[in-house]
Amino acid sequence: MASFSNDADILKHEPILFTELHLPWQVLAAGAAGTLSGTTFTANGADFVAAQVSAGGVAYLQSADGSLDGAYEIVSVDSATQLGISVIRSNATEAAVAPPAATDISYRISTFGPQTAEVGFQLTEYFGISPGNPASDIDVEDILDTSVLRRASVFAIISSVYAMLASKAKDENFWKKSLYYHKLFAKARGRCRLSIDVGSDGLADVTKVGASGKLVRD
Repeated sequence: MASFSNDADILKHEPILFTELHLPWQVLAAGAAGTLSGTTFTANGADFVAAQVSAGGVAYLQSADGSLDGAYEIVSVDSATQLGISVIRSNATEAAVAPPAATDISYRISTFGPQTAEVGFQLTEYFGISPGNPASDIDVEDILDTSVLRRASVFAIISSVYAMLASKAKDENFWKKSLYYHKLFAKARGRCRLSIDVGSDGLADVTKVGASGKLVRD
């Protein structure tokens, strides 16, 4: 499965997609009576491992007293009942930032994993590499730095989600959001330059240019 972004990347642009606009059929885990101390969130009775919760995910946390109410980045899955949580960071290399401490927390972890995988497939199809192009001898693993595809992936996912919401709610504003992010996606994809290591020596042999999808030999 080719995935070039995660839920935390989406959170940076559209937090509302993890709160009132989350997809109920894509909730991985939910419950109550959780506690948050520093960056450690504990929910006795949960099984985050079985629910396939992972780092890069997003948890919506709301305390009974209202002191905590927001969506936060999951930085680690420490056990079946414990997660590492952070205020959203600019990049994953930064230290986790603790949200406000709280008890009696209701939680929900939803995902856009299916949409992320579909967009990943579409991007590899556009650039003519496997798995989108099964006949290609270039795989995702041959791309030296897949992070160049992150913004294009995020914008395409958000566009598709708002299109889905618009079709269900018949809301013109959702359609406008979808179109807006689709335009951002097209621009981001056009700016992509994929350095491909054909010889498996760690050096770029060819470049895929997003504006044209063509292959350029270095």
